[in-house]
Amino acid sequence: MKGLPATLDVERFTEARAYEINAMEKAIKSAKDSSTHRAWQTLPRHLRRRAASHNVRRVPLRLREKARAEASISTRMSPPGRKAHGGARPKRGKAKQMTRTESLLKRQRDKTWLETHIWHAKRTKMENMWGYRLSVTPTEKAFRPSHRASVHGSILHDASYYATIELKGPQSVLLATLETCCDPQGPGLKQCTSGSRTCDTHIYEHDRWPLGLIGPVTIIWQPLALDSPAGEARTEPKRGSKRKGKGNLTVTGDDASLDPSSQARVLWVRAHPAVFEDVFEALKRSASHAIQAHKSKNETVPFQVEMNDLRGSVNAFEIMGPKSSQVIKGTLSLAADDEREDFKKFWKSLSDLQTPGNVPRRMVIGFKVVDPRLKFPPQNPKPSYPDMPSSCASPANNLVFPTSLTARSDIWDEGQRDRLKKPKYKKKDLDERRSKLVIPGTKLRALRQDDRIPVMLVQRSLEACPPSSPSSSTLDKAQGIHGWTLLFPAGWSMAFLSSLVYTGTRIAGQRERMKQYYEAGIAAFPADYPTSRACEVASEERAVLEREKWERTPPAKRANWEKLGTRSPWRADWDVVLGLEPVQSGADTAEGLVPSQREDPAAADGVQAVPVKTSLRPWLLRGSKVPSILSNLSLSPPEFLNQINKLRERHHLAQLGRDVDAVQLWRTALAMVRVKMVGRGVPNDLASIYKMNDIEARKWLAAMRQSASARTRDDEAPDEREVRAWPSIQIDLHLGDIQPAQEDIIGYVTTGDTSLSRGEGFGLGAISVDQYLTLRRQAQRLSQPAVVVKVRNRDATVSRAAYVELLDA
Repeated sequence: MKGLPATLDVERFTEARAYEINAMEKAIKSAKDSSTHRAWQTLPRHLRRRAASHNVRRVPLRLREKARAEASISTRMSPPGRKAHGGARPKRGKAKQMTRTESLLKRQRDKTWLETHIWHAKRTKMENMWGYRLSVTPTEKAFRPSHRASVHGSILHDASYYATIELKGPQSVLLATLETCCDPQGPGLKQCTSGSRTCDTHIYEHDRWPLGLIGPVTIIWQPLALDSPAGEARTEPKRGSKRKGKGNLTVTGDDASLDPSSQARVLWVRAHPAVFEDVFEALKRSASHAIQAHKSKNETVPFQVEMNDLRGSVNAFEIMGPKSSQVIKGTLSLAADDEREDFKKFWKSLSDLQTPGNVPRRMVIGFKVVDPRLKFPPQNPKPSYPDMPSSCASPANNLVFPTSLTARSDIWDEGQRDRLKKPKYKKKDLDERRSKLVIPGTKLRALRQDDRIPVMLVQRSLEACPPSSPSSSTLDKAQGIHGWTLLFPAGWSMAFLSSLVYTGTRIAGQRERMKQYYEAGIAAFPADYPTSRACEVASEERAVLEREKWERTPPAKRANWEKLGTRSPWRADWDVVLGLEPVQSGADTAEGLVPSQREDPAAADGVQAVPVKTSLRPWLLRGSKVPSILSNLSLSPPEFLNQINKLRERHHLAQLGRDVDAVQLWRTALAMVRVKMVGRGVPNDLASIYKMNDIEARKWLAAMRQSASARTRDDEAPDEREVRAWPSIQIDLHLGDIQPAQEDIIGYVTTGDTSLSRGEGFGLGAISVDQYLTLRRQAQRLSQPAVVVKVRNRDATVSRAAYVELLDA
């Protein structure tokens, strides 16, 4: 003890021994990692690559020494194995060798690859869909992170597979063409002719609305030129001109001389690839009838509409999330100083935009950018938030209203699109320029010979329309998802994708895109469009796959549909639900399905029910006017047909009463609904929706009152949060033990799952319009808060109560 100091300064002692302590901690960590993890396993999940275990250069620099050591050890321990064929295979001659381009084209004989296919194929699961090889979902676990990205960050989806149809002709003829095949509900088609906003609508077969639903489309008009006194577009159709390629068509009338007073316009119709042929045929028929109608009026207009197929000419990226504005601002660089004051104001406001939902809906912005590879790597601008509340700029001060001037873009020019189909410089050329910079790491300057790419930015929102009825205003309060759609010429997908992904934006496949629609509470095409041709094809393909999987499963491990009482486990049988098909005999149900049909009033008197004989098939009534049409609880089939005809008159369509019976139209109508569970339970796809009789409804109300009496005072009515907190076990006690009758089924759930934004089970489905009004009258008679139904999954034995409201989006 003689040589020890009297006091010890711990801080100075630790600083003096800091090197030894750090070395010891590093040795302990490295020893632990080396014994349990290889070099590439210590990387975060998004940096792991299968090739990293074989190629040391794929590992970050700090781990290469360890990777080399592991590679050398594995090489010494594993002796070289013999070849499977015993010897070297004979190589092809140089003349017979296939180039890489030829081999890739050979693999695209029965499908088409997007420009970003190879990038997605390395990171996502791919499937053949609608003639394309598309990304389905990322290979990594990305279900919840993708939802967080769409709500709090940004997520990107390559939507270049969407088809674009170009129409050129007089504005009056184009409007008449659209009126005869588009939905007359919602905003008028004439409000979007300036080109400052897009028009999101639904297209139908010619002159058949509300029957003959094809699918949703987006209509974009080319903005008017400023130097034209008559308001003509800069691109005018030439008589007799035809573009080479599949799907290009010119519908003409008489050889009338061109009238300079007529407005020659151009518009794009963007549609899903599953319905491209149907949309093209509907537009062609409508254009022919519009030309004949103008010809009969002896109007001095050029009787010509040119239709071009622009598939493979225009690409699109969908960037969703509140940070998508900053991602676009950081990735894209303007080609030159734009003289438009509104555009300058808009471009400046992108940095501080909290969400794209703050800008006007469906607004179109056109501008020109330089090659994004020149500014790689991009850097997102950070939003600047004022410290003092008084200095906060109100959204109205930074708001830019849509105008035709800000929507102007050179992407409409076919010559510029063809010139930019292949970038002038490859990536290796830009890397060589970057290596010659004096200061490494600086950005390249855009030279005069570099490409300038015209782009179009369209505001995109996935949100439900405001509910029209007071009873449905408290059921679903999900927030919408907002973002942008970036349109640019073909050939530049990889140039934009590499820069956008570097900003931290996640990648979405088909599953993530469908979940965006589901979380927003709106229908997604084609899954949530029953009775449409695209939905029937998708349902048939899904039924075949699920049936094959069910047959491969051992009987003890698969659901027994006969004992469960599931009538149609593979697809929704709308014909039987609506009573359009007779009851099948026992010989037809040898596959384990239990057939049934809704009871007819005559069946109660001992008379056998007769199925309804009608020439109409089940059809879907959808649109923003559906709640107002069905607001009258005493609506009769003639009144229903009368309201349909009033909407048809808005678009100058003939009435349906001549060839359509009102009763048949009423009995075959379906309506989309939202399904919200009252208590526990999660509705799955193809879950059955059953109606309740008055006895079951009274039991459900009694269970609610019994649960509410223990939590609320007698003189105070329970609010919505208290209703959600009621234990659902008592509701299941009254309703779950009652096996629903097969004739009580009124619809199916088309998309159902656990909603991450709501924190509970939620679904979208379709039910009969007749049964919906019947349940509305029952809810009013029993003083229910909303329409209540029972939902039972196809492999479940318990039915659970759920609220139902109309889907008006």
